[in-house]
Amino acid sequence: MNPHAKFSAALAALPLVAILRGLKPAEALAVGAALVAAGWHLIEVPLNSPQPFDSIAALTQAFPQALVGAGTVLTPEDVRRVHATGAELIVSPNFNPAVVAEAVRLGMVCLPGVMTASEAFAALDAGATGLKIFPAEMITPLVLKALRAVLPAGTVVLPVGGISPSNMQAYRAVGANGFGIGSALFKPGMSAADVAENAAGFAAAWAGTIRV
Repeated sequence: MNPHAKFSAALAALPLVAILRGLKPAEALAVGAALVAAGWHLIEVPLNSPQPFDSIAALTQAFPQALVGAGTVLTPEDVRRVHATGAELIVSPNFNPAVVAEAVRLGMVCLPGVMTASEAFAALDAGATGLKIFPAEMITPLVLKALRAVLPAGTVVLPVGGISPSNMQAYRAVGANGFGIGSALFKPGMSAADVAENAAGFAAAWAGTIRV
């Protein structure tokens, strides 16, 4: 299955991106197994984590059914290094046209971070697969509703930042396609069992939330 097909399948099943900031390579396989067992198939290791490329390579090899990649990708060189591990997902906190262009060139799924309509349309024009709406703490459901009203109908939008099971419904009601989940899912020092419990809670919240 190619990266974009994996992304589409994950969106249909459980469109939650695990953001494993601070993950260490020694923890990667246990945490990855906990996530996959809970139905999560979108996994990113931010590049400001310890030895991130080692963790990304290990996760990519161990869980081929998942779409694994990197977050906090800031340069085209970062994109190439991630691609060299076999990973297929590029996530950024910002929109950098050169980063998106390199990800597109390499056939990777690319989710740049945007906050305004101008950034969103520029990212889509550059070839972004979808949009990371970031930081969601500053983008209320009402703001997302206004953005969604002007974006192309098929645009994938994933709010990231401060997302919890209790506020997912408000964003879904205005058109969020899924979410990126960071510290509420994983923090350095958490056991795989902790991550499994958190992952199950978010998965249940998604499954139990009815789109309005």
